[in-house]
Amino acid sequence: MTIRTRAAVATLLILVATAAILLAMGRPPICACGTVELWGTVGPRQSQMLADWYSPSHVVHGFLFYAALHLVARSWPVERRFLVALSVEAAWEVIENTPAVIDRYREATIALGYTGDSILNNMSDIAMMAAGFLAARRLPLWASAAIVLLLEIVPLIVIRDNLTLNVWMLLAPTEAIRAWQAGG
Repeated sequence: MTIRTRAAVATLLILVATAAILLAMGRPPICACGTVELWGTVGPRQSQMLADWYSPSHVVHGFLFYAALHLVARSWPVERRFLVALSVEAAWEVIENTPAVIDRYREATIALGYTGDSILNNMSDIAMMAAGFLAARRLPLWASAAIVLLLEIVPLIVIRDNLTLNVWMLLAPTEAIRAWQAGG
């Protein structure tokens, strides 16, 4: 079995295990509204559909994971680095949907009605990270940096949130940022 075949099998196993864990945690497979749509708008369908305004942040995860693993594990085959990134992203999707983190989002960010993600959205988020990782592998550094900036700036303008603010508000909430995000 080639390294790519082993990596493909491992990828499938990670995805199946992640979905099974999320299902065992009581996460809904799809939106409780009963529909499956390409895009979930801000509000109760946020993080329930295939993609939403937070999908770009998962693409950015892929770029960042590629860069970090390129720096610290350059001698590893790219397939191994990809599996590490995939495992970290999958673990985050599980952790992000625990009651403690859902509550943290509600108390520290503008996501007042946040109830966690659907499994469909979790799997899409993992796929978005994979797309970012694989793009970073192929693109020149300047293009990767430009895409990351674009994927941070557009959601910042449209929904007043992005990966940077999301992490900031989870770790060190600031009332001024929360007020700005709420439109104040």
